[in-house]
Amino acid sequence: MSDLARTPKQLGTLIRRARKQQGLSQAQLGEKSGLRQETISLIETGNPATRIETVLVVLAALDLEIKVGPRAKVTAANIEDIF
Repeated sequence: MSDLARTPKQLGTLIRRARKQQGLSQAQLGEKSGLRQETISLIETGNPATRIETVLVVLAALDLEIKVGPRAKVTAANIEDIF
């Protein structure tokens, strides 16, 4: 899985997708990451106040990581690839 997220909402969507692909409920992911189900829900809905440490814990529980790279130039032809 290699997807692009530029906003908290996009990151939350990617986390939700990964959780569902692994067959986990929000409560199960919460247990696996040591967080409350409500916290998982807030992350998945793109709460901008979520701490980076919390996101990293959730990503680790899903066996995912963050990669940082140069921002790609967006054109009308590839904008749909972002979403």
